[in-house]
Amino acid sequence: MADKRYVIALDQGTTSSRAMLVERTGRIAGRMQRPFPQIYPHPGWVEHDPADILSSQLGALTELLLANNVDTAQIDSIGITNQRETTLVWDKETGEPIYNAIVWQCRRTASMIEELCQDPVVAQAIKDKTGLVPDPYFSASKIRWILDEVAGARQMAEEGRLAFGTVDSWLIWKLTYGAVHATDMTNASRTMLYNIHDCCWDPWLLDLFGIPASMMPDVRPSAAEYGITANPGVVQGIPICGVAGDQQAALFGQRCWDAGDAKNTYGTGCFLLMNTGSEACASQHGLVTTIAASAPEMRGVDYALEGSVFMAGALLQWLRDELGLLDDVADSSEIAMGVRDTEGVYVVPAFTGLGAPWWDADARGAIYGLTRGTTSAHIIRAALEALAYQTCDLLRAMEEDAHMKLRSLNVDGGASQNDFLMQFQADILDLPVRRPCDAEATALGAAYLSGLMTGFWKDLDSLRDLPSCGEVFNPSGTRAWRHELLAGWHRAIGRTRS
Repeated sequence: MADKRYVIALDQGTTSSRAMLVERTGRIAGRMQRPFPQIYPHPGWVEHDPADILSSQLGALTELLLANNVDTAQIDSIGITNQRETTLVWDKETGEPIYNAIVWQCRRTASMIEELCQDPVVAQAIKDKTGLVPDPYFSASKIRWILDEVAGARQMAEEGRLAFGTVDSWLIWKLTYGAVHATDMTNASRTMLYNIHDCCWDPWLLDLFGIPASMMPDVRPSAAEYGITANPGVVQGIPICGVAGDQQAALFGQRCWDAGDAKNTYGTGCFLLMNTGSEACASQHGLVTTIAASAPEMRGVDYALEGSVFMAGALLQWLRDELGLLDDVADSSEIAMGVRDTEGVYVVPAFTGLGAPWWDADARGAIYGLTRGTTSAHIIRAALEALAYQTCDLLRAMEEDAHMKLRSLNVDGGASQNDFLMQFQADILDLPVRRPCDAEATALGAAYLSGLMTGFWKDLDSLRDLPSCGEVFNPSGTRAWRHELLAGWHRAIGRTRS
């Protein structure tokens, strides 16, 4: 391997940190992963120790290089992708955090957001400026909480001594040994403080949440110079040239570079993003408008519509762990194909309410159409079909908002390996579903952005020309069959809504 060169992708996630070596062919030549602890101080609160984030990421990087016998001269650059919205605040002088990282899942600031949204003018202004539905999910209220609740934090912030960052900013700060305080547009667009139209930190929003502008990182394009590694605990002298939040990185890694391209990540939930090009489409279905990652050659800013399905892989885990219908989630595909259809059974997995386009927080899960002849196989198949139905509803809402028709759907994530689900998804959408042979689209997106910036890859055409493998699931079934199944699903949704 001594004569090869690589781009390194650092993929910092919610439960683990990973590092990968990406060859010029786009092949991932090596990967390493390190988990780290989750902290739950109170019900609904989720935190990470910033030191754990850093040590797990640096540890994964070091182990990757040692295991693959790679030296500094072989590394072209580093691309970073990260869990979004997770919020850190640290002392600029010492580089030490003043509180744990507040994770995107944390709901501690729900009452703060509810109070703000009592004024519909404020709620609409937040949405108009940021493209986001006001929610504690995003970073703004998390920063406010730290400034209000940590002793001395407010005064330090007013004196210009504190820095805020999402996880990418924290890693950049530490990798460059405090030389660079920056983030990219995709991460900035998830803070609920960034004006996605004017492309700047919004003074009105900063004032609304009581956050000094001196705390905010410099915002750069996703493919840009983010400094040189200088941390004594890691290889030094390597440029960091690509940064993107995980879902936008996956969109880029799936080569969704044109308006109308979309990808769906089937994880615990589903994250569905559609590239809408230079137009920031306002949603009428409760979706969010966000900034997409762009290559250096792409002029201006690209946008995306984003929506989430709350229950995807988690539904299959429920069948396994709570109902005992599966020994292994991987068995669900074969079991589902063992019956001709569900015999009218529908599973509506509204365990935590219904998301877009229904938005009914009080709805709860249900199984409809049970008869004496219903078997566990019918319920398992109905659960898999429910994932496809939810994705279908979300995609149709996106198409309406963007006034665009999809040509195909790109997929990744754990549940995308389920052949039955992918074929049924293609059938119910009446669209080809494209599954790559390597599901690491998020890491590839970060690597592509960095390598395009340095010239490791010349341009997007050179990436398009890379050898691709994978599988395409082409749709089958008649329009009448599709209409009948979706009508049954929507009847079940109607019965479930509160």
